[in-house]
Amino acid sequence: MTEFSPKFPMSIARKAIADFTAYSARGGATGALHLDANESPYAPPPVKGAAGYNRYPEQQPPALRARLADLYGVPADQVMVGRGADEGIEVLLRTFCEDGIDNILICSPTFGYYKTCAQIQGAGIIDVPLRADYTWDSAAVLETAKAAKNLKAVFLCTPNNPTGGIIEDDLVEQLCKALPDTLICVDEAYQEFSGRPSYAPKIAQYRNLVIMRTLSKAYALAGVRGGVAIADPAVINLMLKVLPPYPIARPVEEAILNALAPAAMATHAARLDEWLAERERMFIQLQNSPYIAKVWPSKANFLLIDVINDDALMAELNRRQVKIRDYRSTTGHIRISIGSPAENTIALEAFGVAQPAAPQDRIGEMHRKTKETDISVRVNLDKAAPIKADTGIGFYDHMLEAFAKHSGISLVMACKGDLEIDAHHTIEDCALALGTALKEALGDKAGAGRFGFVMPMDETQARVAVDLSGRPAMTFKGVFPTDHAGTFPAEMCPHVFESLSQTMGAAIQIDVEGENTHHMIEAVFKGVARALKPAFAREGDDIASTKGVI
Repeated sequence: MTEFSPKFPMSIARKAIADFTAYSARGGATGALHLDANESPYAPPPVKGAAGYNRYPEQQPPALRARLADLYGVPADQVMVGRGADEGIEVLLRTFCEDGIDNILICSPTFGYYKTCAQIQGAGIIDVPLRADYTWDSAAVLETAKAAKNLKAVFLCTPNNPTGGIIEDDLVEQLCKALPDTLICVDEAYQEFSGRPSYAPKIAQYRNLVIMRTLSKAYALAGVRGGVAIADPAVINLMLKVLPPYPIARPVEEAILNALAPAAMATHAARLDEWLAERERMFIQLQNSPYIAKVWPSKANFLLIDVINDDALMAELNRRQVKIRDYRSTTGHIRISIGSPAENTIALEAFGVAQPAAPQDRIGEMHRKTKETDISVRVNLDKAAPIKADTGIGFYDHMLEAFAKHSGISLVMACKGDLEIDAHHTIEDCALALGTALKEALGDKAGAGRFGFVMPMDETQARVAVDLSGRPAMTFKGVFPTDHAGTFPAEMCPHVFESLSQTMGAAIQIDVEGENTHHMIEAVFKGVARALKPAFAREGDDIASTKGVI
């Protein structure tokens, strides 16, 4: 076990920070009569969701801090929430580095903001460059760090920006052990793309370890500006003395909590799988570009590229309005982010890699949150996988997964509903969300078959007809012999397809006969799915209507 001074981290903090009393930023409404912060007593004029905006937010909103702690698998007292991971870097330098005295160590090429923050704070910069193959020279880093005077922080970005590589050995742990009076700061902005575990759990072992994480990349919240520093509670408490008042605006808090709602995590996971597949596609296909000498392997959401005939390439990118990150003046490279499949296809064309004429996948997403349910759903009409439903109702999950399987689509759905009351809200709202996502995926329905006609199952027969007409209508004929199939109320079966019809904008006609409620409901779900399969199927770009629009 590494020996730390009993006075750590006060022993390495700037004296001015260790000695001063932090600014008191009350923030957050309580039951008291608040006449202490010069706030308006009135809420803003009617704006949806603006309740409480007249009061300063809390310095570290407890619900947000707790959710981010859960996300990163650490205790809440190890988390400082700020405006992106960048603010964590700034606060670290302001907390621990004395102007003109202390130093930081970086391994270039790396994220340029470490150097910027050090320069603003007046800290010295010690650089141990990466090797020619962009791996870390661990022996040189250790030797230089141990010999350095007044070294307050080592910044390691893994996966590294802009090279995309990861630290493969135990360099981080070696530094933590060898330099107990130096902060070992690991920037994990791109960790979700790496397939590697976070270093955050090691904070319990190494009190000088600091982790930076951001919500800007994998969680699509760049415009919200949210991120965290994760460290020993004593380090976090010092940083909170330096953090400016009220860093997390209420709309930011709400946006993050909504984006990280439990049900939304299934959509994030599905997007990440697609992202990683696109990274591999871009890595392979860009090597066919006449402008590219080498594409470097990456564990992040970008690729570093060695270019040739670069003036011609930049002219072509400008002509097509494709923006990349130009590092030619410093490293001789460019960097390209991995976008959506459609965006990546456009980029490949700009790099001179011809793409086969093929329509883009039809994808729809819906996040529905009410007081009763929190639902996330993602569908892809042109992929048959993945298929996963998690509604808390086992039979309903089985039916939804059968629906996806037999309609030939990918479906990822998660729901947290008020099942302690009953199943009604969960079943209904999931159907509404599914129909909305399907409608989004269908778009203008160009090329879609529109109509579908069937479904025998054992003693049961379900006759189904579907028209993606844009006009909701649903008829249901059938009498169930019992009132439940598992925990699924039989009366909710027609309600599911009424909800689907309304939000998808489709005519759905169902006539079912049978002697077993389970079989009858299953036949209806599979029958509607089989009817939708030819309706979803796409051939050409003709719209199946004499009006020319559906």
